[in-house]
Amino acid sequence: MGYYSDGMISDFHQLSEKIVKLAELAQSLRRENADLRLSLASLSAENADLARRIEEAYTRVSALLDKIPGGQNEEVA
Repeated sequence: MGYYSDGMISDFHQLSEKIVKLAELAQSLRRENADLRLSLASLSAENADLARRIEEAYTRVSALLDKIPGGQNEEVA
């Protein structure tokens, strides 16, 4: 006579399947997290580039406005 009943063996089998599924889910989440980190780094770099370009455009527009007669930066006599 065995030490384990058929019900107990079935429970162990179900538990084993759940552990395998949990491990697969954890691996999938790790991959997704890595992908999201790469995406975040890329978007952060793009955001910094866009902020730099906006600042450059602002500087150019300000310089052009300074050259316009009657602009805001001329002293009122």
